[in-house]
Amino acid sequence: MRRSFNKVAVSTKMIGALAAATATAAISALWVEHRARKAERDNPPDGLFVEVDGVPLHYVDKGEGPPVVLLHGNAVLLQDFIASGLIDRLAERHRVIAFDRPGFGYSGRPRDRLWTAQAQAALIQRALVQIGVEQPVVLGHSWGALVALGMADRAATDVRGLVLISGYYYPTARADVALAAPAALPIVGDVLRYTVSPLTGRLLLKRTVQAMFAPAPVPGNFFESVKRELVLRPVQIRAQAEDAAFMIPAAAHFKSRYWNLQMRVSIFAGADDKVIDPDSNSVRLHRAIPHSTLVVAPGAGHMVHYAIPAEIVEAIDVMSAQLLRGPGDSDAAICETSATVEKLPVPAEAKLAAALARSSSGSNSKGDSATAGKRLA
Repeated sequence: MRRSFNKVAVSTKMIGALAAATATAAISALWVEHRARKAERDNPPDGLFVEVDGVPLHYVDKGEGPPVVLLHGNAVLLQDFIASGLIDRLAERHRVIAFDRPGFGYSGRPRDRLWTAQAQAALIQRALVQIGVEQPVVLGHSWGALVALGMADRAATDVRGLVLISGYYYPTARADVALAAPAALPIVGDVLRYTVSPLTGRLLLKRTVQAMFAPAPVPGNFFESVKRELVLRPVQIRAQAEDAAFMIPAAAHFKSRYWNLQMRVSIFAGADDKVIDPDSNSVRLHRAIPHSTLVVAPGAGHMVHYAIPAEIVEAIDVMSAQLLRGPGDSDAAICETSATVEKLPVPAEAKLAAALARSSSGSNSKGDSATAGKRLA
């Protein structure tokens, strides 16, 4: 009799604990949803919307001139390019289109498809057709660089040039991917995104952003533009987790295709990037694309576009030079050097590849060079 009574008591306690946990999770979910809706009311969209394949894409469209498309990285919004000053700088001479990638900011991310880098690239290219953008220079930062590569890979003639900043180009084991993965899972991820993830995200966000900018300090205007509450919404946490899960497969897919990129490619990295190792990624990519240029900025971290925006704008101006040129203008007039630079050594394999390419094309110009790599002084 006593044993039966004990079993009943234990069962009652378990049911009570389960009911309490369920109630706590429900209250947490309601609170998280309330905070998400409040964040959207307090921070309405800055730009325009275009719907592609049933997906609303939010974007900012500013300036006139040769088009430039900006694709942000993980854990941020298109406002990252506002805070860095890139949009305003570029808009002086270009038409600048900055997207919230699917699931970020105010862009949708339906669950009816896998949002790989290739899928995002296809969606954005269809969006560009709808808004009348042809042959843009495409700039991608961090995860956005994978989308930029996807655009160039699937429709090379539609991309005038690539500017790749702090990108992840070669697959490696990464602890951050494993840690982010649970929030991307069905059911389990839904529970986490409405309970634990927003809380841990709130606790870790400042430290995460500090690591992104290190060794430089976080600019005072960063969180004024990239709002914490928008970043911590469940929909964006899902996008961040899924992007993290797709990062290694994307790099594995593209790594054997870099040699086929024929457009101009400019690569930028921070020498002190602690998020993505520049030597294993940007420097290695530069070696794989002999005609690319490379700028490695000392004292800069993952958010190198805040450290050297003038150099990045200069690279885009060079790619757009024919469209920017007016009567009597020269490339030098269009693009003034903004910093003293030191040539990086050209890898032997890059020299050989470039020599073979020139030989096959019949070019005897002494002006050709295998690379135009440089390191900021």
